[in-house]
Parts: sequence; C-alpha cells; structure tokens
Amino acid sequence: MSNTNIKKVRTSDLELKDRLVSIQRVTKVTKGGRTFTFSAIVVVGNENGVVGYGLGKASEVTAAIAKGVEDAKKNLVKIPVLNGTIPHKQEARYSGSEVMIRPAAPGTGVIAGGAMRAVLESVGIHNVLAKSKGSSNPHNLVKATVKALLELRDARSVAEVRGISLNKVFNG
Repeated sequence: MSNTNIKKVRTSDLELKDRLVSIQRVTKVTKGGRTFTFSAIVVVGNENGVVGYGLGKASEVTAAIAKGVEDAKKNLVKIPVLNGTIPHKQEARYSGSEVMIRPAAPGTGVIAGGAMRAVLESVGIHNVLAKSKGSSNPHNLVKATVKALLELRDARSVAEVRGISLNKVFNG
C-alpha cells in the first residue's frame, strides 16, 4: 500500500465521538509486589468519513482512556463513504489479523465483530458486511480494519489517477 492515498485530517473543525474498543489490566511484578496499569484502545471518528485510533496507558482506567483519545486524534484519516456503505469489497491484513469488508444494501446494518464494529461505526458506515479471519487481537483487528478502509478508492479518485472522466470509468 502506498502512502499517497492517506489523507490526514485536522482535528480543529470536527466533532469527534470516541468509542472504547478494549481495556486491559497489565500486571508488573516487582520485589515490592504487583503494580497494575491499564492500557486502552480507543477509536474516534466524526461518523462522516473520518476515523483514527489510539492507545493509552496509565495507572487509572479513565486516564488511560483519555490518553488513548488524545493519541487517536493525532492520526485521523479520511475514508470514502458512499451512501452509507463502502465503494467496493476490500481485504487487508495486519500481523495475525485478516479482515474482509464488503458493501451491503441499505437496511443491512453493520454486520461486524466488536473491534471492527467500533471502527466501521466511527467512520459512519451504516451498511456493511465484515468478517474477521485469523487473530481476534483487538489491537491488530483495529489496525487491519483501518488499513482495509484506507485501501478503498472511490470512482472520482480512480478517474483522477487514470486521467479520464467519471463517465468513462463506469462505461469503459
């Protein structure tokens, strides 16, 4: 995947909603006993084609979530959404997680598992079929889903790259 189609977005003019994907309690054993910290994976999006994910770690749950939200706001990207679904079928892989997302007819809803659902709903996709294959690790699932969404191209960008009209893209 080339980094040319990744569109970074500024946070200033967006109303972002955050979704907690997963939270883990991590234990560090020292000679003084056990130290508990928390790590949180958070997805933020404006439900209109913009999404970002972040990881926060802290000694308290609320602080970890807050750090995750801040981290997510730093790497927002723009995703093409057509009539509440995606332009075409796409598969992507990140580490052990493999995801497949497919456009669906209006009224289908978001058919996806936990971590994928959070990402797809944050983007603003209302009708999609998604399948997670391989690892169900939430970190890798979120990254694989975002990677699949970044590889999506709408007809306008395809026409631009090829240097032809939108009409010619569809009619050959």
